[in-house]
Amino acid sequence: MQRPAWDDYFMEITGVVSRRSTCLRRQVGAIIVLDNRILATGYNGAPAGMRHCLETGCMREQQGIPSGERHELCRGLHAEQNAILQAAVHGIPIAGGIFYVTHQPCILCAKMIANARIAKVVYRGDYPDRLSLAVFEESGIELARYEV
Repeated sequence: MQRPAWDDYFMEITGVVSRRSTCLRRQVGAIIVLDNRILATGYNGAPAGMRHCLETGCMREQQGIPSGERHELCRGLHAEQNAILQAAVHGIPIAGGIFYVTHQPCILCAKMIANARIAKVVYRGDYPDRLSLAVFEESGIELARYEV
């Protein structure tokens, strides 16, 4: 099956957005699209007004926390969270939209995406979190891996 032509375009943009990330471990970019229009963007990094890991060092690395575990032990917000928050702050409805993300969302982001009533998630890279896959399946959100 051939993928929609817009997928290439939007996945390229997620890569550009990810370059704003201040995470020392993984640079993630996300965009929310509805009717082929970009509604919000997000990248992973510390909350507004807080010092970034580039300045403080990585708490997760310092404590030896493996990727995909103990999400609460991190200064940063995930790209998906930041995109949802950006839409909320600016009063932009995102229900029914498509999330394009550089990496598979984690369980925390999967639950937020489900509650935001996103219709579909397109992602490129893997992330070690099988619980998120179960959330997408049970909530009926279409999950599509983007293949280059």
